Amino acid sequence: MASFSQFGNDLYTGKRSFDFVGKKRIWFTVAIIAIVVAIGGTFLRGGFVLGIEFTGGSEFTVSNPAEVDQSLAQDAVAEVVPDAATRVSVVNGGDSIRVQTDLVSTEESQEIRDALGEAYDVPLEDVTYSFIGATWGSDITRSALTALGVFLLFAAAIMALYFRTWKMSAAAIIALLHDLIITAGVYGIVGFEVTPAAVIGFLTILGYSLYDTVVVFDKIRENTAEGTSRTFGESVNLAVNQTLVRSINTSIVALLPVASILFIGAVLLGAGTLRDIALALFIGIFVGTYSTIFIAAPLYAWMRQGETIVRKEDKKKSAPRTTAGAVR
Repeated sequence: MASFSQFGNDLYTGKRSFDFVGKKRIWFTVAIIAIVVAIGGTFLRGGFVLGIEFTGGSEFTVSNPAEVDQSLAQDAVAEVVPDAATRVSVVNGGDSIRVQTDLVSTEESQEIRDALGEAYDVPLEDVTYSFIGATWGSDITRSALTALGVFLLFAAAIMALYFRTWKMSAAAIIALLHDLIITAGVYGIVGFEVTPAAVIGFLTILGYSLYDTVVVFDKIRENTAEGTSRTFGESVNLAVNQTLVRSINTSIVALLPVASILFIGAVLLGAGTLRDIALALFIGIFVGTYSTIFIAAPLYAWMRQGETIVRKEDKKKSAPRTTAGAVR
């Protein structure tokens, strides 16, 4: 059995290759199905579970509770505000109970503090209270969407200038939107809470996904330069194979520490911020690697195959061959 390094060398030289471009319809179909499931699943589940930072509301934290039974908090809040929507979670490795509700009045907040202190057998000073207004929450949402839009426009413009073709830029942005929709869909379907930390994770994976795509596209530009005997599709496919091992290695190296942070943050420390950021990064890096290999490059090849100059060049290069010259 050939070693992994020999396998990578065979992919780079073209001695061995996977037909990513030739099977693009399969990858596109898988991507479309995944997007439909992500959007449809989120819609059927009732939308995203937005954190209090986006919706506004009241938050109570019970430190050092005698027990961590979440139903006690729900019952305590229901005694004061029967119709309040309550979310209870255990944080800080079980050392605290976090209770989030709709925005309540000052009098109601004091009554809820008293009820929580009694329910968990802690002094009143161990039950803290804070609130976030709906206006501030809407400002955060607007700022996050604005940051996303500005990033996408800026990245698209820079890539179009760098590669001197808008089609590479469009393919990269479409693959990036695929990553965002799938990652957000996982949050929506599973019911993970979307917090500012999760949004930071979303924005971070945009940079990672684009970086991986740009590396592949740079190799595509090199392979499709004049003087090669390969067709355009073959050159694109070779570029993906040449960078395949690098993409896999980079993703594994990136996923390992993120997985460690996710485990430590969620399981050992109970740190919500670490968990939210690491979870978004973990999903996004995995999906981003897939989209770079199976979506971005094949999509770019498909966008260029209808151009007159590409068709003429491919016909000229294919004419002397006894076969269609498809990659193995």
